[in-house]
Amino acid sequence: MPLSLEQWIAGGERTRIVGHEIFHRQDGPEDGRPVTLLHGFPTSSHDWAPILPALTASGCRVTTVDLLGFGASAKPAGHDYRITEQATIVEELWSHLGIGPTALVAHDYGVSVAQELLHRNASRITMAAFLNGGLYPDLHRPTRTQRLLHSPFGAVFQHLATASMFRKSLREILGRPVDDEQLDDMWRAMIMGRGLRVQHRLLYYIDERRHHAERWRSALEQYPGPVQFIWGPADPVSGGHVLPRLRERLPHAQFTVLDEPPTTGHYPQVENPDAVATALTAFLK
Repeated sequence: MPLSLEQWIAGGERTRIVGHEIFHRQDGPEDGRPVTLLHGFPTSSHDWAPILPALTASGCRVTTVDLLGFGASAKPAGHDYRITEQATIVEELWSHLGIGPTALVAHDYGVSVAQELLHRNASRITMAAFLNGGLYPDLHRPTRTQRLLHSPFGAVFQHLATASMFRKSLREILGRPVDDEQLDDMWRAMIMGRGLRVQHRLLYYIDERRHHAERWRSALEQYPGPVQFIWGPADPVSGGHVLPRLRERLPHAQFTVLDEPPTTGHYPQVENPDAVATALTAFLK
């Protein structure tokens, strides 16, 4: 069993970065190959817990972080959450931890942070792996819940959410069974620190993706290092419909499509951790 949310948080620490307390962890041998994992919306770095043992056993020094507004990091009310600020937080965390060149693995919301980091300094990223995420904003299909949160009524709607509503919403984008205990950990990571009050503001990333579409597309397509896509095609948000463009625009990339029954959906590392760990550890070597 992966670490529970409480165990995950107990094994990390908080550091003040750009004026906010940011939760992060480091696992694996201190002299291991550096790899940084970036999580998605609306959850936290705990999403990576199912594959962490395989990464550390393969010799990786794994850095995980709860981005601002997520998980055990600060969730300031009224804050203007931006992907560009999240990228700065990651850069400052790397500086704080003494991390130089690093592999980068990103999922969902985290893929936009990764694209911004590639835009700023691609030479710092030794290799890049992406799991289901909105790499091309015109192909991103937000869920009904996300559309409501992003609407003018989002500030009110966010406070109506319940654990059962959250589980139902998540299961609509999953392809494989995920037990209630794991989904409840995701829910608790989202709501801790009065997290419900910031959900509509975090969703500004939908607009920011459109605003920076060309910048982030170029950063992805012109990145000269090794690239891997580990993809759940059953995902209605960023699933199989994204793969043809990725194959066309990045013909040199490696693809692991998790289409064996039951087909994987939006959270590959949670739904199908063994397959993700196998593909990712082979790539990172």
